[in-house]
Amino acid sequence: MIKLQNFINGNYIAPTSNEYIDNFEPATGQVYSLIPDSDERDVEMAVQAAEKAFPIWSKMSSEERSKILVKLSEGIEARMDEFVQAESRDNGKPVSLAAHVDIPRAVSNFHFFATAITHFASESHYMEGEGINFTLRKPIGIVGCISPWNLPLYLFSWKIAPALAAGNCVVAKPSEITPYTAYLLGQVAKDAGMPDGVLNILHGLGSKVGDAIVKHKKIKAVSFTGGTKTGEYLARTAAPMFKKLSLELGGKNPVIIFDDCDFDEMLSTTIRSSFANQGQICLCGSRIFVQRTIYDKFKTAFVEKVNKAIVSNPTDPKANMGALVSLPHLEKVLSYVELAKEEGGTVLTGGTRVQLEAPYDNGYYMRPTVIEGLAFDCRTNQEEIFGPVVTITPFDTEEEALMMANSTEYGLQTTLWTNDLKRAHRIADEAQSGIVWINCWMVRDLRTPFGGTKSSGVGREGGWEALRFFTEPKNVCIKY
Repeated sequence: MIKLQNFINGNYIAPTSNEYIDNFEPATGQVYSLIPDSDERDVEMAVQAAEKAFPIWSKMSSEERSKILVKLSEGIEARMDEFVQAESRDNGKPVSLAAHVDIPRAVSNFHFFATAITHFASESHYMEGEGINFTLRKPIGIVGCISPWNLPLYLFSWKIAPALAAGNCVVAKPSEITPYTAYLLGQVAKDAGMPDGVLNILHGLGSKVGDAIVKHKKIKAVSFTGGTKTGEYLARTAAPMFKKLSLELGGKNPVIIFDDCDFDEMLSTTIRSSFANQGQICLCGSRIFVQRTIYDKFKTAFVEKVNKAIVSNPTDPKANMGALVSLPHLEKVLSYVELAKEEGGTVLTGGTRVQLEAPYDNGYYMRPTVIEGLAFDCRTNQEEIFGPVVTITPFDTEEEALMMANSTEYGLQTTLWTNDLKRAHRIADEAQSGIVWINCWMVRDLRTPFGGTKSSGVGREGGWEALRFFTEPKNVCIKY
């Protein structure tokens, strides 16, 4: 039984409570590690450590901080197999996915922001005959980073890398459902030469640790990725304290397919955008709108491909899909299949739990699911399911497709398939989402702003947007 510890002030220590939480392996449904049940006392220790470290870290040159973060990225890369295996076991995703996406992306995040900070320039404004204004960008101080369970180290690093690069000290909380790679990261940071107290990693429940981070008066900014309801609570709590907030929340993303698309490329990509990571990615397209002229062709080909998907244990090299992250989440996703039936939908394929042979017979597996025949404004098509469930709906006109695509409270990403350049620009302009992918999906440039509109969040991450969030601008005016 593995017993994880908090990483505070450069050391691994037990939680103050000396209490632990069971951590279940999704592939087997069995407890395989224990997580610290931390509370506000542990957060206070982390804040005190960060407070002492801040003068050291913030006064380092950007080049010095850059070198340490590059070493950190190289440290993860040197232990790639260990991180891959840990991520797969903790999350239930296939080893191949962790090896090709999750851990390499975490390495890229640290390396990108390590180098970006050395090119982060401030602005100046010349006033003819009077003087000049220039803007300083100063680190905020102590910041909180709270990340989700679906892409654990990938999204954990997406937050803490820019925060550290900008000169802040961090109190970070990974999801209590998938803590293991964040636990490993502490030692990598230590080995990279990061001063004690700069990065503190606390494990535990959101209601204890996350809440204490958000409420702590000395934590001046919070970056959070997770559910919209939790985001609402964070906003209500942090706003009266005038904290900076970056909230990357839910999504109910549309895929709009026109009959002039490259059909084969669209089909293979739509399979991926529907069911990658068991559909547990905020960017997955869960509402597929298909022009009626190719609807039957798409439905036949799509269902045929979905039926060939192999659901298996994460270590199976043939697995296309692994286990969902937890039993409660599996039950939630399955409940939406039943809701869809009640709403008049027809399950074309999937919708059932998968029973594997021992030792995986208690794992949280589910067949990828395709449903048709639902109204665009029913609950199944409006609420975030966050699992391997998609709906398909025909449309006749561009206006109808846009209306249905924009009908939800969410606005994270829109995927569009068409070879009509004018149409592509029109829909990209009208789509109510922070990201639009045209004839592709999940193509990421780390320099670009990432985030959503409406209930999908507040603020943007990535590139200069992240470095601006984790700094405070100060204008200096000099009169001639």
